[in-house]
Amino acid sequence: MHKITKSLMLFASIALVQLPTSYDVQAAEQKSEKPKRKTQLVGQSVGKKIGKAFELYTADDVQGALTTLLEINAKKDYDKAYLARFIANMYATLGEPQKAIDYLKQAVEPDILNESDHGDALKLLADLQMQEQAYADALKNYEAWMDFTGKSDGDTWVKISNAQYQLKRLDKMITPADNAIAAYGDKHNKNPYLLKLTSYYERKKYKDAVEVLETAVQLFPTEKAFWTQLGNFYLLTEDYKRGMATLDLAYKQGFLEKESHLKTLASLYSQNNIPHKAARILEKHINSGEIKRDDQNLFSLANAYHAAQEIDTAAKYFSELAKMTNESKHYAKLGTLLAQDEQFKKAIVALNKALDLGASNKGRLNMSLAEAHFYLGQYKQAYAAVKLAEKDPKTRKSARGWVTYIKDTAQRKGKAI
Repeated sequence: MHKITKSLMLFASIALVQLPTSYDVQAAEQKSEKPKRKTQLVGQSVGKKIGKAFELYTADDVQGALTTLLEINAKKDYDKAYLARFIANMYATLGEPQKAIDYLKQAVEPDILNESDHGDALKLLADLQMQEQAYADALKNYEAWMDFTGKSDGDTWVKISNAQYQLKRLDKMITPADNAIAAYGDKHNKNPYLLKLTSYYERKKYKDAVEVLETAVQLFPTEKAFWTQLGNFYLLTEDYKRGMATLDLAYKQGFLEKESHLKTLASLYSQNNIPHKAARILEKHINSGEIKRDDQNLFSLANAYHAAQEIDTAAKYFSELAKMTNESKHYAKLGTLLAQDEQFKKAIVALNKALDLGASNKGRLNMSLAEAHFYLGQYKQAYAAVKLAEKDPKTRKSARGWVTYIKDTAQRKGKAI
């Protein structure tokens, strides 16, 4: 069972005699222009009944304590305010925030509670209003709490910034977030940075967001999200090299865990003419299952190896991709790569499969077939393929040159075509 507030427990434990706490002294020092509030005590009759309620509360009978408090008929304004605050705390403990709010309003409205009690009541009222999404009211009471106590509290400034966000006052989030950062001092807290980031992002002020994140990664170097967000915001500001460098550093620290982050880094490597790194990352994480082994990702992997001039490995992944999809374009690409790698027998199989599946670039594929057959000394098949390529306007000119070359070579070698 949660106990309510320190000042409330102090009240009952010293037989209804309240003394100023160190918090009161601090507030007085911080706002010296404010006259010190006179300490008041509840009346003897009301105090005894409240003491009985407190005994029930300390015995974890919160409902019994509340019932006792609700039966008290206070006459004096101070007694009413103090009783209302105590009842509010009971309702808050029982998980009835709206009733707690109603009684807290009764407690703070006369503005006669002792300093510690009044400050605590204002703070609890604002917190409960935040909980109940009464953000505008919460803002008023956080401000009232700070004015009354003279205290600048980091957690409170964070709540104020968050309330502004909930009210869609995005531009008003920055100042309280900065105040929170100042109030936390050397005890850095990531929440105000997240609030500033949210404000700038939703207002599309990406360069400002970058500045926030550049600070955040220095203060919170192990916070994975800040690294990935910084890399992505660099991309939004079209600073691709810094984006790649940031995500690369995050990757080396083990901070890139999502498939989207890994694929983004691989894509940046490809765009910046470092295809071998793109290929290695995709291959590693496709094989580990962190990147899905689907046609799109295998296509990216195969293309990365092709761009890195690792033809044999590129062909290996295009072969897997072709079998997975049974699409002519992938068999065509596979056949072309195998021919380039002088694996002519395998190239012929792949190229014929592409044609069987209805590939659109028949002229180019038949030219590749003609070359593969020719280099295997299969001049008859080469001649047949090049004659088909001659029918395509796109390859007719080059095919005619090959027709003569194949015929001459076959004749020289004594081969019939």
